[in-house]
Amino acid sequence: MVHKIARQTSKNAAVALQLRSSRLTRMRKTPEERAAFWQRLENMSGTIRDPETRNQYRAEWRRKFEETYPGASATLHRDGRSEAITASPFVWREASQIPPRPWVYGKALLRNTVTAVLAPGGVGKSAFMVGVTLSLATGKPLLGKHVHDGPKKVWYWNLEDDGDELARQIVAASISHRISPEQCGDRLFVDSGLDGAELCTATDETGDFKIVMPVIDAIIEQLTSNQIDVLIIDPFVSSHQVDENANSKIDRVVKQWARVAREANCAIALVHHTRKLGGEKVSAEHSRGASALVNAARSALVLNRMDDDEAERFGIDDKAEQRRYFSVRDDKANRAPPELQDWYRIGSVALANGDDVGAVQPWTPPDVFSGITTEHLYRCQLAIDQDEWRESAQATKWAGHAIAPVLGFNLDDKKDRTKASQIIRTWLQNGALKTVKRADAKRMERAFIEVGDWAIIEPATPEKSQVRQGVASEANGVPHSAAPPPSPPYRGERGGAGATPQKLSGVASDTGLDS
Repeated sequence: MVHKIARQTSKNAAVALQLRSSRLTRMRKTPEERAAFWQRLENMSGTIRDPETRNQYRAEWRRKFEETYPGASATLHRDGRSEAITASPFVWREASQIPPRPWVYGKALLRNTVTAVLAPGGVGKSAFMVGVTLSLATGKPLLGKHVHDGPKKVWYWNLEDDGDELARQIVAASISHRISPEQCGDRLFVDSGLDGAELCTATDETGDFKIVMPVIDAIIEQLTSNQIDVLIIDPFVSSHQVDENANSKIDRVVKQWARVAREANCAIALVHHTRKLGGEKVSAEHSRGASALVNAARSALVLNRMDDDEAERFGIDDKAEQRRYFSVRDDKANRAPPELQDWYRIGSVALANGDDVGAVQPWTPPDVFSGITTEHLYRCQLAIDQDEWRESAQATKWAGHAIAPVLGFNLDDKKDRTKASQIIRTWLQNGALKTVKRADAKRMERAFIEVGDWAIIEPATPEKSQVRQGVASEANGVPHSAAPPPSPPYRGERGGAGATPQKLSGVASDTGLDS
């Protein structure tokens, strides 16, 4: 395995023997022979995998070459025989002939690149990564994300849990998702740093920074020989011995992982902690230590626990239950548009050994607009327009009291009251309602809610439409009186707010309502 020191596979020693300065000084060659010799040096340098070592050799060879043949390297450069830099004209191709991006898992994991996964402690990142691992190995969208081109070979290398704990998490997730070992086949590889599979890709003893190339080479060998598609390192901080605040060094470490991804043609996920935020939402900027990790990664998934406002909006009252929910979003989508925020719930799975272990399942927040149509919006506007209603939910004449009968809400119920607040807030944002400041009966300036852009109802027979006659149809058993002047707009007519038909047509669609 990789945690054992791998044998040295590069040809550095052989190359060094051929390139001693004594050999260079013995050569007295024609320009053509010198050019051919320099090209051989270039070819030999290409056998050195480590970029830093390769550049050191090249610099030393160029120095010795210049000492032996003054001005020769510059001539070679001008002649285009070695290291020539030329601008390449762009060759246009048909879009259908350009290879698509090699996505592996949703729009989060991409071959040949590194993805950072950022989360504060205790959110459930390890349980989430176990779910991703099983999804990849089975090819099934267990967490709601598509696994491209079928099941994948995945290597989950956890550096902070022992093998027994990893077994608990994997078995619990398989029970939660009803996955059998046969469905994973031989595609699942798991290692534990606490059980001896330690990993150190870089050291920095007394300021002497080094990439541990034997380890890097051995990782590439394992990835390629086993044809592994995805490697997950959890956590990144335990995979090296470098100060995590040293930007330049962390940058070099992450770029080595990027090289591993390219050479092994796989996707790599580096799981990392965030700094303590005191309840603040996690973003890519909150990565603990150097920013180089996020900067060098192609995408950054951030995990956030559900906060109190979100819990209230989703109608979750119990604090213990609230802690089971977290969201995931890509905060750095360099190669794809940012996906919508996804929600997950950590459920408890009882194992036969008596343990209760968390397993992650996708979760869809309740939609407050479910079942609410454009006609509901229009009738709520009628109710708002018939009286003076306040914006503040603490006011006796709060606008929620106007729309509640239309939508069948009981405002004594906390969940219904929260729904009414959300709906009013959404309609204020999209212009269906608007806030107006004016004096109340006590000459105090207050925020009132009025109709903004009237909703458009497309009548089946315009000439006999009840709405055109000024009578709204009944819904939820609540009758409504005629619409006040100016009359609500129809296709091709200007609305009471003076908006164009195009703008008014967007009111219903912006709400997410059915038309």
